[in-house]
Amino acid sequence: MKLTSAAFAQEGLIPSRYTCDGSNVSPALSFEEVPAGTASLALICDDPDAPFGTWVHWVYYDLPGDTAGLPEDVPLEKSPSPGGTQGTNDFGQIGYGGPCPPGGTHRYFFKLYALDTMLDLPPGASKGQLLGRMKGHILAETELMGQYGR
Repeated sequence: MKLTSAAFAQEGLIPSRYTCDGSNVSPALSFEEVPAGTASLALICDDPDAPFGTWVHWVYYDLPGDTAGLPEDVPLEKSPSPGGTQGTNDFGQIGYGGPCPPGGTHRYFFKLYALDTMLDLPPGASKGQLLGRMKGHILAETELMGQYGR
């Protein structure tokens, strides 16, 4: 399974448009080679370099298994038009919250999971709730890492 973005390359710099210093919109993402039998997809974006532990920027789940990607600027809604359900990030908001490091360069991991079931979590679930519900249902996973610094 592959996860790519036209906005930045693996280990590349995330343009400021997708951060709190710019428009703070989510980047377009492409999903390839999703395994047969995938019922749903889940996406987590987090920053393990945050000063007080990993900071969660995006929690997204129950995307249909045949979803080929996400457009730029997914609406900050519980059930946005690309499908699926968005959870709560560590900014306390539904949907995507872009990189906003207090200083230095941080790594941002976009992690995509292919699952054998729909999770049926309510909107606003946390990363921890999502990870708990995914246990035993992951068919494949991949990640895309980008960097951003101030």
